[in-house]
Amino acid sequence: MADRGGHRGRGRGGRGGPGGGRGGHQHQHSSQQQHGSGGQGQGQEKPKKENILDLKKYMDKRVTAKFNGGREVTGVLKGYDALMNLVLDDVEETLRDDEGNEVTRPLGLVVVRGTLLVMLSPVDGSEVIANPFLQAQEE
Repeated sequence: MADRGGHRGRGRGGRGGPGGGRGGHQHQHSSQQQHGSGGQGQGQEKPKKENILDLKKYMDKRVTAKFNGGREVTGVLKGYDALMNLVLDDVEETLRDDEGNEVTRPLGLVVVRGTLLVMLSPVDGSEVIANPFLQAQEE
């Protein structure tokens, strides 16, 4: 154990080499190479990724959301992000039993995790239609 004292500070995360590995001059030099000189390379920026769904048109409007596990809620869309996390206000959860009876309960303001979201639909402009596949089977 006595000879361990002489090795302190070495071999920790590969910090050896000139400059002590703490950033300093080497880091500044590498950042100059990345950014280029005189504004070169600015035209080669990656295009900004857009969301597949544009939810701006549904802001402050009532939407219905269905989740993994069968839960369904209706509320006013107040916000969202790129991961489809939603903020809904005036939310009501619709509960259905095996006999088809519906009961709603108010939840208020809710933050919905996007990974649980299965379907999102606007309430206005949506209507129930007959199942076209069911009609094809009866013929």
